[in-house]
Amino acid sequence: MTPSASVKAEAALTARDQLSARILDALPQTQCTRCGYPDCAAYAQAITTGNAGINQCPPGGAEGINRLAAITGKPVVVLSSEFGVEAPRSVAFIDEDWCIGCTLCIKACPVDAIMGVNKGMHTIIETHCTGCELCLPVCPVDCILLENITLGRTGWAAWSAELADTARTRYAHTKLQRAHDAIVSDQRLEEKARTKLSDLSAHSQHTDPKVLDKKRQVIEAALERARAKRETQSPQK
Repeated sequence: MTPSASVKAEAALTARDQLSARILDALPQTQCTRCGYPDCAAYAQAITTGNAGINQCPPGGAEGINRLAAITGKPVVVLSSEFGVEAPRSVAFIDEDWCIGCTLCIKACPVDAIMGVNKGMHTIIETHCTGCELCLPVCPVDCILLENITLGRTGWAAWSAELADTARTRYAHTKLQRAHDAIVSDQRLEEKARTKLSDLSAHSQHTDPKVLDKKRQVIEAALERARAKRETQSPQK
């Protein structure tokens, strides 16, 4: 690629990134995945690259489509029923008589709006709930219900820029925290594996050399996968 072509490519990439950022700013940040993408940022990128339409966000509704049309220059279209319908805002609440404290809803919540401990009753922080509904399918006892809190107001009429900003901040923090927790957990497991490998006979009930050798191979393979995973996740210099 020639220098001039490289500059043009970089400028195009910058323009695309700027457009993606503007689109993301116009989304409600519920992180509900109804658009078909893992989060609002991924949907914004898909719109930018032309892989997604501007009518795939039920929480944003018709007003959201108008906002995206103004940003992208695309014509205003109706919300695609494939991704849901525009509806009043709902928040989730947990029936404490049925909650078994499995923590699955806590792990599913994108904005860390659920409090609780393993085998203890969970509580949803209503002011932080985006109504994404991601906690519903993971609950094994169906103890999570939805409550309509905006009556007939739908889309952005049932939401606000302030709520979107809060949800976006909480989502970013939750992603970072969970990524950190995953790293710590991986490190703990890897250290445990290395400890066992250093003196396998002392950490096993088996004495058969063949069995111990097989266990050693399994642990070494797991450590190699962990090493490869670290290298893949490490930022390129």
